[in-house]
Amino acid sequence: MKSIHDLYWFFKGVKVFALVGGSGTGKSFRAKLLAQKYDIDIIIDDGLLIKDDKILAGHSAKREQTFLAAVRVAVFDDKVHRDEVAKALQSTGCKKILILGTSEKMVQKIAARLQLPQPYKIIKIEDIASQEEIEKAIRSRHIEGKHVIPVPAIEIKRSYPKIFYNVVRVFRKKDKNPIGNKNSKIYEKSVVRPEFSKKGRISISEAALSQMVIHCVSEFDNKIHIKKLTIKTNDRGYRLIIVIDVPFGTQLTGKIYNMQQYIIENIERYTGILIEEVSIIIDKITQTSKIDG
Repeated sequence: MKSIHDLYWFFKGVKVFALVGGSGTGKSFRAKLLAQKYDIDIIIDDGLLIKDDKILAGHSAKREQTFLAAVRVAVFDDKVHRDEVAKALQSTGCKKILILGTSEKMVQKIAARLQLPQPYKIIKIEDIASQEEIEKAIRSRHIEGKHVIPVPAIEIKRSYPKIFYNVVRVFRKKDKNPIGNKNSKIYEKSVVRPEFSKKGRISISEAALSQMVIHCVSEFDNKIHIKKLTIKTNDRGYRLIIVIDVPFGTQLTGKIYNMQQYIIENIERYTGILIEEVSIIIDKITQTSKIDG
């Protein structure tokens, strides 16, 4: 069943597109060209709402002092921030929106938080950039700490002068001989160096994350017993595999789903890291007394 927000955007004829790729793979660099290809009006990138080379609302994750704070801004964790952007979205009259994110889960979360419909089309960075281009972008990010914001330099210098670094101009042409071609256009992108990229990233150890998961499960239901916890990580976030015993009589479907959501929401809220997946494996159905004892 569609929510009231889904129906609102449905009747307005609005479609959401998403560009997904790991951190530093060049999503922001290619966002404007992708928007032109699909005739997209609005770009949502790293906490900003962008239209016609202007920042309409939000604030950039790139201005944050720490990586974890930047993640929270990028996923619109703060209510005031997301309400500001959601309100601006409703007043734009846009028909197509492009959301950038490091994973499908991230763009789905951003869409939900901004009260938008889920993405109609998800495009992966590998579909629009070569492996060589992606690797070059990653090197630039890791070695030089350079990030791209898909708006002109004048807009960034005015809003975020302290992190502005350089400007890149991309020439988009309709044919091989652009001279005199009125359809040719130059897109300008701003290169920035956020404070958090100069100071290094903050990571969370597996031991600390394990303790948080154990605490979350115990807080959710102290009768559920964790037998094994496996943590996997990649550039898109953390994956948790939890093997548990549950007491006889537990309503498995609803309760386990709610526990998954409880773990994800609490860990992301207090750490700023992205939990890509929580897989729950039920090993045994046990009598309550055995688990308590």
